[in-house]
Amino acid sequence: MNKHVNVLNVSLGTRILAFLWDYVIIAGYISFLIGVSFLIRPLLLPLFTTDPILAEITGFLLITLPVYLYFAVCEGSKSHATWGKRKMGLVVTGIYGQPIGLGSSLFRSALKFLPWELAHFTIWHMVIPSNYSDSLYYSLLGTVYGLVFLYLLSPLWSKNKQTVYDFIAGTVVSYKE
Repeated sequence: MNKHVNVLNVSLGTRILAFLWDYVIIAGYISFLIGVSFLIRPLLLPLFTTDPILAEITGFLLITLPVYLYFAVCEGSKSHATWGKRKMGLVVTGIYGQPIGLGSSLFRSALKFLPWELAHFTIWHMVIPSNYSDSLYYSLLGTVYGLVFLYLLSPLWSKNKQTVYDFIAGTVVSYKE
């Protein structure tokens, strides 16, 4: 085990607080995007109103990808933590306390943000008319809520307080010593 990591059970509350700290950065970025969008509204409007796939790709490139990369790069870096996790004294490691690399961190973050991106996909197809049925939309939204519920509750029954995406990625959130 890495001598700088204490693989003890990090509570769900502590993880949520770390995410809320990270959300300060995310909210700042989104506020910046909103400000810029007022300046380039004529250029952006067609990207978000003509085709659900185009809206999805644009939203992914402007919002999801930067947030995903923030988590993946920070947690795969030397600090093994986002700003919020560092504030809470947490790191993301392998299950034996070993550092994870960027590849593992990219995989973990992709799993982590899967419900978020699936929700975006579904909403864009609901807002901009497409050929999908209402039952598909409701099934996709049910899947989103099911995954979020599973992600939030899985640390409560996991031995190492792992989320489902941590379990699949072979990672754990631990206290840094």
